[in-house]
Amino acid sequence: MDPITLGLLLLGITVLLILLRMPVGAAMFLCGAAGFLYVTGSVDILLAWVKNVTYARLSNFDLIVIPMFVLMGQFATHGGLSRALFRFVNAVLGRFRGGVAVATIGACAGFASVCGSSLATAATMGQVALPEMRKRGYSPRLATGTVAAGGTLGILIPPSVPLVIYAILTGESIGKLFIAAIVPALIAVLGYMLVVMLIVARNPDAGPASIPASLGEILRSFVGVLPVSLVFLFVILSIYLGWASPTEASAVGVVGCGLVAALSGDLRPAAFLQCLLGTAEATVMIFIILLGADMLNAALALTNMTHQIADIIVNSGVAPIMVVLGMMIIYIVLGCVMESMAIIMLTIPLFFPIVMHLDLFGLAPQEKSLWFGILAMTVVEIGLITPPVGMNVFVVNKMARDVSMMETFRGVFPFLMSDLLRIALLLVVPALSLILVRTM
Repeated sequence: MDPITLGLLLLGITVLLILLRMPVGAAMFLCGAAGFLYVTGSVDILLAWVKNVTYARLSNFDLIVIPMFVLMGQFATHGGLSRALFRFVNAVLGRFRGGVAVATIGACAGFASVCGSSLATAATMGQVALPEMRKRGYSPRLATGTVAAGGTLGILIPPSVPLVIYAILTGESIGKLFIAAIVPALIAVLGYMLVVMLIVARNPDAGPASIPASLGEILRSFVGVLPVSLVFLFVILSIYLGWASPTEASAVGVVGCGLVAALSGDLRPAAFLQCLLGTAEATVMIFIILLGADMLNAALALTNMTHQIADIIVNSGVAPIMVVLGMMIIYIVLGCVMESMAIIMLTIPLFFPIVMHLDLFGLAPQEKSLWFGILAMTVVEIGLITPPVGMNVFVVNKMARDVSMMETFRGVFPFLMSDLLRIALLLVVPALSLILVRTM
């Protein structure tokens, strides 16, 4: 069997097993092991490789950043940060028509910057924002669509676990990826806010204005978010300015968020144990997927499929930008049926070498790597609100049981249009992702 056929067969079986509900890590590991064994023909070589790569992966000091950022998000979730953020942003923006929905987008962005998880952002902010919007007469479509779309910001706003995973898979700098994500994340937030304003401009009854908050209420709500905001700023700035590595900064963030949550009175012993358990479960899941990805990547490397495909594409005469556009379309299609982490693990080992062989806008290799990473994460996040899977939609719909799933999907449709425009902008203007990296 030729290398390309074997590689595509392994990927196809992996996708099929995932669609049949086999755990992502297990599906990737089994297919990778089968491919590795087929190429080498030796069980001893396979077992030796598994032993060595398992130790090398799990003893990697840089990987500590994953449980640290997850635990930081857990403390923020259980420490009342979502309520404090929503109160502050709503106090400032709630007086305007559609202001509570705009405040929800802003609060989602703020919470995602500490939490780093899209699903956790949607679930947590939904508990706070949905009752408030429904109480003030917002349309169910706008209310649920806003929370589901706002939750997707967690995949792009640093510190983001998917960005860390991309850095690990490609050997890229975590700090530079975080810097590169800032401008695209701001565009995403502003785009979503603009969508809300356009919706209420067309249908004022969808988002009625609220009673303006007093200056005292605004100041009190600001004091509520100040401690965690300072922790987040210190963590991010320490990475950007080179004061600390991402691993060291994440440890400081955990201590800071833990202290703030404990002093607020929300982090009781039961909640603390729940934070540790949630972190352990998420970390184990990610590490198992990483091991599965290592196994599948090793099999694909032995087939030399990625380099052969890259050579075929480079010599085909197809415009490089069209190749990347095709990859983005594949991401959108996969996002309709697969979870975002699975998409990242499956596609990056295949797409990344191909992209690095292409001449794209005259970008240097590292700039190309950073640009593609931000672009890929931007497209992957769309999968969280695209039918039929749309994990964020399912999460929000469970909290708003009186709203049909179809109504929520209609609610996220305008936000999807904003996402598509943003992807097109990032695709043709790489400087949007690279401007801060180049200047800093």
